[in-house]
Amino acid sequence: MGDSPFSTTSAIATDKALDALVQVFAERAPRYDRSGNIAVENLHDLHEAGFLALALPKEAGGQDISLRTVTQIISRLAQGDPSTALILAMQYLQSGAFAHAPQWSDDVKQELFESIRQEGALINALRVEPELGTPARGGLPDTTVRRDGTAWRITGRKIFSTGSTALQWGVVWAKTEGAEPKVGPVLVPLDLRGVRIEKSWHQLGMRATGSHTIIFDNVEIPERYLGLLTPSSAEAQGPVAIASWHAIVIAGLYNGIAIAARDWLITFLHSRTPSNLGASLATLPRFQILLGEIDALLLSNEALIHHAITLAEQNTKSDTRAGLVKQTVTENAITAVGKAIAAIGNPGLSQDNPLERHYRNVLCGRVHTPQGDSALLAAGHDALKIQT
Repeated sequence: MGDSPFSTTSAIATDKALDALVQVFAERAPRYDRSGNIAVENLHDLHEAGFLALALPKEAGGQDISLRTVTQIISRLAQGDPSTALILAMQYLQSGAFAHAPQWSDDVKQELFESIRQEGALINALRVEPELGTPARGGLPDTTVRRDGTAWRITGRKIFSTGSTALQWGVVWAKTEGAEPKVGPVLVPLDLRGVRIEKSWHQLGMRATGSHTIIFDNVEIPERYLGLLTPSSAEAQGPVAIASWHAIVIAGLYNGIAIAARDWLITFLHSRTPSNLGASLATLPRFQILLGEIDALLLSNEALIHHAITLAEQNTKSDTRAGLVKQTVTENAITAVGKAIAAIGNPGLSQDNPLERHYRNVLCGRVHTPQGDSALLAAGHDALKIQT
């Protein structure tokens, strides 16, 4: 694996390596957007540069990176290829959460961490189901774990599974059988017999995330992977923190897409010189005002993301605020890219230019948890002191 141009002399990913990755990912992005395939060469380069293991504890060979660092990395990589950035975001959130979760033994943690560090293994939570939808809105999963003699088996299907074909591990939200089922995570190695992937991701944007359906057909699971069998008090210790981190990191990702769109627009305005004008479009006041409007939106986003991270660093209960930040940042990012499209007309919607891809990608921010209505409702409940 020593032939990558992004290899570093230590596990710490440098700014120089990050800049190089952003540039190369941007060059590859149109091809993967058209094909709808996961950019596995991007993931290889991330492994070579030491990025995939950064959220692991230091004693496991990682850097235990902070929320601020995670958000900065994901936002910058999203300027190159947001689909790859989303897969990496889930890697950081899930591997970092796994390190602090009480459900897993030290041996299971070590097994996972070693596979990430040595092999570049990828992990993601698999939660959404066809009938239930997102579990963020409540309800029990249909995915079921049952005892079969001396073995345990899991059956069910998970949709919108980001990174599906590239994942080695899935943290599957499931329940046990019975009148009073236990609900929680099951760690599933995705190369086990009975796991298969149904290609179902045919979206407008974020096409290269490979968010297909993963099906579990009576898959035998070692008991050490059954985190849902731990006491319910242990299960409840982590969700708020990871929900806040998720909202903030996702906000940073979609803001990164808007930054990429803004930077392309600047290059386009300088390079486009209509014959009847005799100067570049950048000299026209209306385009100068447009850039001012876009930068005002992105400046607001920067301040909001910084505010949310600061609350999290202060251990302030910030899940509601984080949801509001994600909602506002996402809408600002969509507005910013939409303004660029509207201002330049046909070139903005041409597949010869990246702006139309940025617009398709940034629109997907609206469907990411927490969705707008949920974030606003939670904020309203807090403001009105209404118990949910």
